[in-house]
Amino acid sequence: MEYDKILKKNTGVIMNLQFRNIIAVILTGIWVNASEFFRNEVLLKTYWINHYRSLGMTFPSEPLNGMIWVVWGFLFAIAIYVISRKFNLIQTTLISWFMAFVLMWVVTWNLNVLPSAILIYAVPLSLLEAFIGSYICIKMSPNR
Repeated sequence: MEYDKILKKNTGVIMNLQFRNIIAVILTGIWVNASEFFRNEVLLKTYWINHYRSLGMTFPSEPLNGMIWVVWGFLFAIAIYVISRKFNLIQTTLISWFMAFVLMWVVTWNLNVLPSAILIYAVPLSLLEAFIGSYICIKMSPNR
């Protein structure tokens, strides 16, 4: 009888932790996608369009491209969550920011499709994005 009580109590705790982990990733994914949309579709879209036009290309903004970025946003949220299990807020922010943004900028710069003028806005806004995403994961699902 006592064993059943302990099992039920521990199962409830585990389920609650799993639920909090899932909610943390979902909320972080929503934040990341909202941040990305605001930065790239509202603030910087003109930079992207003009840069692609100067290369003789059309900026890819079809619905499928948007859906791929949504997937990217949730994958980034999962990565932030995983990193936040081992590191504090500042470490999680910097590691996830470097992995997601700095590496992406190096690749897009190498492919000559990065309009470098956006970096003055993109660097601080992406750091803020990574910081708030890290904060959500750590506060919603503490690993201690």
